[in-house]
Amino acid sequence: MGDESARLPGGRAALFMWAGVVVTLVLVAVGFRVSSFDGLALLMLASATLVLAAVAGGVRLHRPRFARGWWLIFASVGLALAGNVIVATLFPPAVATGGFAINVIYGITYPILCAGVALLPNHGRRGAATIGLTESAIIASGAAVIWWMVFVDPALIDTGLIHSQAYLLVEPFLDLVLLTFGVRLLLLSDSRSVSYWLVAVSCGVRLTADTAYLTVGSGAGFPTEVSIVGWVVGNGLLTVAALHPSMKRTVPLPAGQDSLSRHGATRIYVGTVVATPVLTGLFLLREGLAGTLGSLDVVVPMIATACTSALVVQRMRQLNGVAAQRARDLEQALHNQAELQRELRFRSEHDVLTGLPGRTVLHDRLAAALGSDRPGALLLLDLDGFKDVNDRFGHAVGDDLLVEVSARLRALFDGALVARLHSDEFAALLEGASLTDAWATAERVLVAMRRPLPVPGHELFATVSMGLREFEDGRRAADVARDAYLALHAAKEAGRNQFVLYDEQLRERRLEAARTVERLREALTRDEFLVFYQPLIRLADEHIAGVEALIRWQPPGEAMVLPDRFIGISEDSGLIVPIGAWVLRESCRVVAGWHRRHGTVVSVNVSPRQLREPGFGLMVLDALDSSGLPPEALILEITEGVLVDSGLVTEQAISHLSMLRTHGVRVAVDDFGTGYSSLAYLRDLPIDHVKIDRSFMPAPGMPDPAARVVVKAIVDLAAGLRLGTIAEGVETAEQVELLRELGCERAQGFYFSCPVPEADAARLIGESRERLTSG
Repeated sequence: MGDESARLPGGRAALFMWAGVVVTLVLVAVGFRVSSFDGLALLMLASATLVLAAVAGGVRLHRPRFARGWWLIFASVGLALAGNVIVATLFPPAVATGGFAINVIYGITYPILCAGVALLPNHGRRGAATIGLTESAIIASGAAVIWWMVFVDPALIDTGLIHSQAYLLVEPFLDLVLLTFGVRLLLLSDSRSVSYWLVAVSCGVRLTADTAYLTVGSGAGFPTEVSIVGWVVGNGLLTVAALHPSMKRTVPLPAGQDSLSRHGATRIYVGTVVATPVLTGLFLLREGLAGTLGSLDVVVPMIATACTSALVVQRMRQLNGVAAQRARDLEQALHNQAELQRELRFRSEHDVLTGLPGRTVLHDRLAAALGSDRPGALLLLDLDGFKDVNDRFGHAVGDDLLVEVSARLRALFDGALVARLHSDEFAALLEGASLTDAWATAERVLVAMRRPLPVPGHELFATVSMGLREFEDGRRAADVARDAYLALHAAKEAGRNQFVLYDEQLRERRLEAARTVERLREALTRDEFLVFYQPLIRLADEHIAGVEALIRWQPPGEAMVLPDRFIGISEDSGLIVPIGAWVLRESCRVVAGWHRRHGTVVSVNVSPRQLREPGFGLMVLDALDSSGLPPEALILEITEGVLVDSGLVTEQAISHLSMLRTHGVRVAVDDFGTGYSSLAYLRDLPIDHVKIDRSFMPAPGMPDPAARVVVKAIVDLAAGLRLGTIAEGVETAEQVELLRELGCERAQGFYFSCPVPEADAARLIGESRERLTSG
């Protein structure tokens, strides 16, 4: 902004401004040749008219937002012009050319001119009227002392003319007031406003011209060239200032009453304060030695010096006030910062939703409790089925549930630290509690959390799984928390809605699981997995219609590892995804040849974790395409929970299975009847077969009417829904006969064959085919 105002204008603005400069120079040249009052009157008429035209034209051309100051300058010059014209035309020549009349005219217009200059930088802003006035008044007071001693005293006091020509002091005195506002413009013009600088210099030139008239022109009977040219130059400076583009600028005000010191004002008025009494003393000493010391010689400089001192005191009061206000502001800012830091620390250490302390607070308190040698325990809690609440009712209801859970836990653990660690995971620090007390508290919480929780618009249940870890000497906070998590995971794996007390076996099992995961990763890269095949028998003729692919793990130099030893760990770690993909590809590759020769189909187990993969369906189709196995020869076995659970995961699984069925792949529900009582999914969801769990088979050698009824109900239900049935775990001829009698289509079990390697399975399939063709 400052740079823009300092540049020379262009276009029409430049034309008008340079025209004003040229006219002013012409009038200055004329001023050197004026020698009569009539000529002086015409010159001042032209000069004043130029100012009026410039102000009116500048306001119209540049359209400043705040033009009041300029219009006051316009009014002052206009009134002075009108007064001069009236005095020159209506009053006798003796009066018109007398200094008294001129001083009266300008004495009336000066206050208006001072008001205009004072308003230029204000722009209607609050507090702008007083900024810089004290500094300006100090400088003006010092200048007044010097002005009095150098000009007034020799011209009026020492000559004895003060009593008859005191009226001559009116204009120079008002010039000093005007100079105060001009100095203020210089102090405030930190935007380098050319216009303001021209106005300020005009004030100084006016003082110089009027002082010359006071000291020389009045005694000579006609103004000197200094006065005439000074008046013209002063008006010319106002002319150029009004036409310059910077006249519309809004000068930025200082941020505080003391900020003018940054612009050099402090050095000026401090120098003034120091110089004024020194010069006054020297002046009085000179007058005394010369024998011309009078009362006015003493009174006026002393009054001016006193005013300067009073203004300095006032300035110091302002500075003290500003300093005190800034100290209060700083104190308030520090207080606000401390409050903000406390708030930020609280927010960083506490949960925003529930207001409970977070993990950091729990860790610090746990560390302190472990170092106190007092008994205690750490209880970790995890809500059962909280994800289902979010999926069914939305996260807003889930948040309401967490708030209610937090309130109930606070009440249950009265006095103990309750923290929210993550999502639906909480902790309670039981300081000073024995193991017996902690055990009793856990049981009380378990019972209390089985009661419904009132949530706006709902009544929800939020049972918990909990892990309890007793304090031990020498244990770190991180170790205790880790052990409590192991107990919590054990409670969840055991069926949820219960608590488990940590013991070293939990840690050993966890370490063993971790080691197993690492070995499984290596097994994938080392081709340590095998696929065994268990024949799937068609009961009508006991022909091998297909096989179920079952994975085995054969570490080098060790005994074969059965699936129940590593499938669960693979599921938890996510390794079931690459392992399951390998089993599927390998099974399709092997069975593709059997299918071409014997029509054999293959059944492959699919875990819930695999069905959560976005690319599962495409992976299956790719395995079929690369192996050459027709989609109709592949059966994917899933558990009931995959289809009955709610939420996006189940929707994704159903989407995968539905897409695959459109390509011909069939779906079987494994372990039917052991998981869910709802049978609606058999009708509505993508299923082709149900596998009757081995637990429903009658025990070998014993009549079991109840088992017969259950198996018959399952077979009849599947037949009514046009679903195929496959019985698992068949071990006796009696079971085979029962299944054939009840209408079950297929069966598998040790009665027919245990899972066997690829070569043995190929041999069994070939022999079965030979028996079928020979019979």
